[in-house]
Amino acid sequence: MTSLKDPYSRTIDYLRLAVTDRCNLRCVYCMPPEGVPHLSHDDILTYEEITRVLKVAVGAGISKVRLTGGEPLVRKDLDRLVSGIASLRPSLDISLTTNGTLLAAQAEKLAAAGLRRVNISIDSLREETYRSLTRTGRLADALEGVEAALEVGMDPVKINVVVLSHLPEELDDFVRLARRLPVHVRFIEYMSPCGTFDGDYYVPAETVRKALEEYGDLRRCEPPPGAGPARYFSLPGARGTFGFISPVSSHFCPECNRLRLTADGKLRPCLFSPDEIDLLKAMREGAGDGDILEAIRSSLAAKPRDHGGLANGSPGRTMSQIGG
Repeated sequence: MTSLKDPYSRTIDYLRLAVTDRCNLRCVYCMPPEGVPHLSHDDILTYEEITRVLKVAVGAGISKVRLTGGEPLVRKDLDRLVSGIASLRPSLDISLTTNGTLLAAQAEKLAAAGLRRVNISIDSLREETYRSLTRTGRLADALEGVEAALEVGMDPVKINVVVLSHLPEELDDFVRLARRLPVHVRFIEYMSPCGTFDGDYYVPAETVRKALEEYGDLRRCEPPPGAGPARYFSLPGARGTFGFISPVSSHFCPECNRLRLTADGKLRPCLFSPDEIDLLKAMREGAGDGDILEAIRSSLAAKPRDHGGLANGSPGRTMSQIGG
């Protein structure tokens, strides 16, 4: 199998693919209260166009594909896309990042189509806080999504928790969740390119790790599949584990292995990079598979060494528009 390399000799084998910019929630760190203008249906990649790009990318060395949004489950018949992607290569690792509120009704058919694992974003296990953070969501719906993913055999099931100022006083809730269910709770430092949220709410992930030590003998443990940059720990008696992702206090750029494709067909070499290559326009103007491969290689060539502009620069799109 061939491989893709960037200018810093990093092997790029992971594509994060936003299938929509729309979302049924309005999370405070992702978009402003009024939401953002949505792309028209004609301005996003069709499932056939997505599959075509992935066929080229997989042939060039991509082995992991994560579907994101927006909220990917608001797009109709997502299982059809998953099935098409899965047909490209039996060993392809297909995963999904979702807020989970629509997952219970779709988990079974997604698993049957070839979805192997899922990350579910739940930043609070208290209804009032959850609704405040999401502006519109119901915690019960997200938790039903967690249960449904486990029931259909998705593995691993990870809970993504953005570390915000409320979290230390709610840590008990997530410890109880990991003791009750075989889920991997991942605490992720807040980072946003869109400036929609007060940076004073930032809490280092290390603060949470130290707080977890109060619950018992916190030990490093083997990570679950698709762990990426997270460091994982276990507590005695817990069925699940705890992971920490620290893109701000301890960034993992030297090990970065990913590219991003936005819902409107823009290839991005880095979340914080302003460089984009318009694949949607190219394909609709007759680009061949060789042109797609050349675009992928051109995007890789623009991949920065690190996200040095995190604190001061913005790539001009919200997280929902880029793909979380």
